[in-house]
Amino acid sequence: MNSPALNAATIRTTMIFCVLAALCEGIDLQAAGVAAAGIVPEFKPNPGQLGTFFSSSTFGLFIGALIGGRVADSIGRKKVLVASVALFGLFSLLTPAAWGIVSLSWARLLTGLGLGGALPILIALVSESSPEYPQSGSVAMVYAAAPFGGAIASLISLLIAAAHWRLIFIVGGVVPLLLAPLMAFGMEESVAFQRVKLAARADDSVGAPSIPRGVQLAAIFNSFAAIFADGRALRTFLLWVSFFLGLLVLYLLLNWLPTLLVSDGLTRVEAAGAQIGFNIGGALTSVLIGYLLGSRLRTFGIVATFVACPILLVALAKAPAELAIIASIVFVLGCSVVGAQALLYAMAPVTYPTAIRGVGVGAAVAAGRIGSIVGPKLGGILKSAGHGPSQLLMDLLPIAIAGSISALLLAWYAQRPRAVETPILR
Repeated sequence: MNSPALNAATIRTTMIFCVLAALCEGIDLQAAGVAAAGIVPEFKPNPGQLGTFFSSSTFGLFIGALIGGRVADSIGRKKVLVASVALFGLFSLLTPAAWGIVSLSWARLLTGLGLGGALPILIALVSESSPEYPQSGSVAMVYAAAPFGGAIASLISLLIAAAHWRLIFIVGGVVPLLLAPLMAFGMEESVAFQRVKLAARADDSVGAPSIPRGVQLAAIFNSFAAIFADGRALRTFLLWVSFFLGLLVLYLLLNWLPTLLVSDGLTRVEAAGAQIGFNIGGALTSVLIGYLLGSRLRTFGIVATFVACPILLVALAKAPAELAIIASIVFVLGCSVVGAQALLYAMAPVTYPTAIRGVGVGAAVAAGRIGSIVGPKLGGILKSAGHGPSQLLMDLLPIAIAGSISALLLAWYAQRPRAVETPILR
């Protein structure tokens, strides 16, 4: 039986489609935050309702990540990714039809189902389509497209009046709906996934396993328990904690930062400009991290990224209300916070073998999505309690410190020899 093989054209095509899908995700993930300036005066939500609106899509992301990763290990990466991109495009396009904050929140929840299914599969596809050594770097570089998408969403909000906020969701819906059919016809299935499926069929036909150390493909496909087996439990736990705390901080900032900056004295245009800087800084850092992960500066890049986040939160909280100073700190903060996520997404797929990579990455992303649900709601609770911008940022400090420690432990532990090496699964 012939085994599928990687070729340069397949790799290049897969990478291009994954970059475009990540760009679409970035636009839609930040659409709520940048559209809030128009939503608030129209629907007049209180801080709690606004926090629920910000969190609703991430609740959908949590469900989508769990389901999408599991299904992708059964029927294939490509099918689930195409369906997820089409789904979040459709519901994003329907979001402008919302007639109140409640219907708007429901529309965002349904959009999140598609978004959640797409991201873990996108990461798995990139990892499985890359040569073994630069896998992590490729994942980080492709992830950089997401904050670039966020910058596009912020730019759209700058170019239109706040009352025209629906246009942001229209753009966020049309682009993925155009992309989905192109992916369906132009992208190949993951070669690594096809190899494992062929190995599983071969085992079934001869009645004996071909994979060492008793790893049975038929047993571990779609098996949630397998991500804790064979020495993976500690890595999985650290990955979940790092994703949860990291995305809590990131999504609180993505959704509340423009509002906080306006409360601190900036105009809406200035706040949107600072948000663009946050995203561009994160995107550029993600590209840089992709390079550093394949170089001798790998350890330095990891440590610097995670150590910088708490320091920059304090700097922003204590900064005077001057545009140049705040914009500079927000830019560097985006470098750290978004760059940290790029590192986590790079570490996630190499933690698991191919047969359980979808469910493993999906579970990690789902753990992060719980944090991204908690983050905006926490911002609403703190804002309702009367916490000003500086105090709210300082409230995040212990969370950011704990997340950095967890991620650094994960990076250190990942350097140790793996408990199980099964070449056919990698």
